[in-house]
Amino acid sequence: MTERKEKGNLVSAITSAQHYMQKHHLDAWLVYDFRNSNPVLWQLLGRQHPTTRRAFLLIPAQGAPRLLAHAIEQGCFEGAGVALESYTSWQQLHTWLQQALADCQRVAMEYSPGGALPITSWVDGGTIDLVRSFGVEVVSSADVFQASLATWSAAALSSHLDACRQVAEVKDTAFAHLGQCLQQGHPCSEYDLQQFMLADFARRGLEADHGPIVAFNAHSGNPHYEPQAAGSSLLAQGDWVLIDLWAKHPGTQQVYGDITWVACAGPHPTPEQQRIFDIVKRARDLVIEHLQRCWTQGAPVQGWEADQVARDAITQAGCGSQILHRTGHSLGPGRAVHGLGANLDDLESHDTRLLLPGTGFSVEPGIYLPHFGVRLEINVYVDPEKGPQVTTPIQDEIIRLIP
Repeated sequence: MTERKEKGNLVSAITSAQHYMQKHHLDAWLVYDFRNSNPVLWQLLGRQHPTTRRAFLLIPAQGAPRLLAHAIEQGCFEGAGVALESYTSWQQLHTWLQQALADCQRVAMEYSPGGALPITSWVDGGTIDLVRSFGVEVVSSADVFQASLATWSAAALSSHLDACRQVAEVKDTAFAHLGQCLQQGHPCSEYDLQQFMLADFARRGLEADHGPIVAFNAHSGNPHYEPQAAGSSLLAQGDWVLIDLWAKHPGTQQVYGDITWVACAGPHPTPEQQRIFDIVKRARDLVIEHLQRCWTQGAPVQGWEADQVARDAITQAGCGSQILHRTGHSLGPGRAVHGLGANLDDLESHDTRLLLPGTGFSVEPGIYLPHFGVRLEINVYVDPEKGPQVTTPIQDEIIRLIP
């Protein structure tokens, strides 16, 4: 059953890619991998095997795809649902490429001109040179794999919505647990709460690529703080708490639910905490309003534009220098919480990819000060009929752990 699903997903992805290539005058998509360096290949195949030799998957704009693997690694690719061919020597590999690309003029690869979008650039420069030596123009496959791998099926959307529901329940349980520990005088560290949530995920049959972020006080000013068993902070009265948690149903075609909420370990936040929270909240809400307005007007939105909306709002509020990351990342089928589609980014990179119907992403502006940080993360799915839809609960008030 799993193998049939993988083949079905591959056929669907290839069909979508070919439609895109035909529309945009591309002759083929050449997907290259060396030692598991390219997640796009393995997302297409629906499984991953440790490999040590070069492999190429050629998907023509029309016709059947072909997969080339080294003779000693054919077993890693058998049953993938694609015609499998092999090589032994580098000369044989070059001959195969030259013949396979003989009728091609424009070929898409996982490459970004000037390294503008590192998330779409998985092929080394030497391999790009090699392919170009056969007389073809190499262009970026960023939109090809977004159209074929980042779009959600009905099953993927259903899995995401259920994951969002359950992740929100885990969040609620975690905050309730913190409140109980405070009121009863039981010690609870950042690491303790992280393990508490991981155990809840396990009971629910959910999985995560790594543990949730639990950050108290100054640690919440570090967007990627990771609590450790030794040295993580203990919760105390008046502390500030940030929790970032994500999980999904098992499988390669499921989509994560990914949220970040904040709380204060007391009956009231400080005026500064409330002010920063309000700025971040407004930035988040302005992004959603912008996306929905553009959808209503029929205006396409590129990833960088949505990022700029949030950062402009935070900068105008006087906190621009406290922005440390982009506004959002792609969500899509796969093993990782960060998907292969467009990011909401004009800070770390200038993401010109469109936020396509059928894709999803996080919206998570943040402000990070030396003594605390605020990030408010929601998920959005661009419904092909209804437009951008928020799929997670929205935090509009700071949680008080002690009533």
